[in-house]
Amino acid sequence: MTSLLAVLTATVVGLLVGVELAVAAVVNPILARLPAGPALDGRADGARRLGRTMPFWYAASLALTVALTIAAWPTASATAAAVLLLISVLMSVTLLVPISNRSARWTADEHPPDWRDQLRRWDRLHHVRVGVLAAAFVLVLVATTTL
Repeated sequence: MTSLLAVLTATVVGLLVGVELAVAAVVNPILARLPAGPALDGRADGARRLGRTMPFWYAASLALTVALTIAAWPTASATAAAVLLLISVLMSVTLLVPISNRSARWTADEHPPDWRDQLRRWDRLHHVRVGVLAAAFVLVLVATTTL
C-alpha cells in the first residue's frame, strides 16, 4: 500500500510541476510577445481554465504528500516536501490568485493601463512558485526511495 501511495504522490506532484513549468517556460512567454488583444485573451482563458482545476490539483498534491509523510514517518524529506507544498498553496492564494482573478476578466477593450506590469509580477511570483514546487517534487522522490 505504501508503494502505491508513493507512486501516486510522485505522479500527481510531478504532473503538477510539469504543468506549472510549461506555463512559466512556454505558454506565458509566447503570450507575452503577442499584441494586447490576443495576449489578454490567452491569459484570461488560461486563468479561467487553470483556475478551475489547479485548486483541486494543489490540494490533492498536498494531501497525498501529507499521507506519504505519515506513511514514511520519520522521513524528513516527505515532511519537507509537504511544507514546501503548503508554502506553494499559501503563495498561490495570497499572491497569485488575486492577480489571476483580475486578469481572467480583462479583454482587449477593457483592461487596466498597467496590465503588462501586473502580468510580469504574476510571472515573477510564478517562477518562484515553480522553484518551490520543483524542490517539493525532488523531496517526494527522495522520500519514495527511502520507504
